[in-house]
Amino acid sequence: MKILVVEDERMLADSIKNLLESKGFIVEAVYDGEDGAEYALLGIYDLLILDVMMPKMNGYQVAKEVRAKRCATPILMLTAKSELEDRIEGLNAGADYYLTKPFNTRELLACINALLRRQGDQVDEMTFGNTSLDLGTSLLICGENKVRLSAKEFDVMRCLLQAKGRNLPKETILARVWGYDSNATENHVEVYVGFLRKKLTSIGSNIRIESIRRLGYHLEVDTGC
Repeated sequence: MKILVVEDERMLADSIKNLLESKGFIVEAVYDGEDGAEYALLGIYDLLILDVMMPKMNGYQVAKEVRAKRCATPILMLTAKSELEDRIEGLNAGADYYLTKPFNTRELLACINALLRRQGDQVDEMTFGNTSLDLGTSLLICGENKVRLSAKEFDVMRCLLQAKGRNLPKETILARVWGYDSNATENHVEVYVGFLRKKLTSIGSNIRIESIRRLGYHLEVDTGC
């Protein structure tokens, strides 16, 4: 499970990140609302943890923008603003739960687990053609055959599956998987697409990762299989 923490208090953001990573989550942190909205709309996160009072865009604005663009990722709002009207505003903006500061780490973890459970089958598995990606175990499955993906292979495959056959530019995959601040290059994308093609073949998948020169990659089902 991949979580985005959007919190301008860096010490708090990093402490939440460290806590969640110790529980097995993959976590990224950004420190203002604009970056939060931009990262959230990549569509690669299972949960957004969102502060309210932030520079550039506040949490309410971020939540509204995310929901306006049909991103259904659960949002847990963290804020020192505890009045009823504040909570109502947060929920109306698109938050799924509202946790006031200071909070107990056990309560935070309980809220996160509850929100992730609510998604049910929607976050358990993604399917295309005769092949499924188990989001909990990182297994790529075709009938009785399965193969485990590395973390980067998993993220690239997930991006392609989320696109549902639409073309994804290399730059988009690079940003979603490695992040905007990474030193990775488009060659990294090519290498991991190569790994995925071999693993798809190894399990007898009818999915092909097709490339369009200078435009990127998309999935196709080989109807001849």
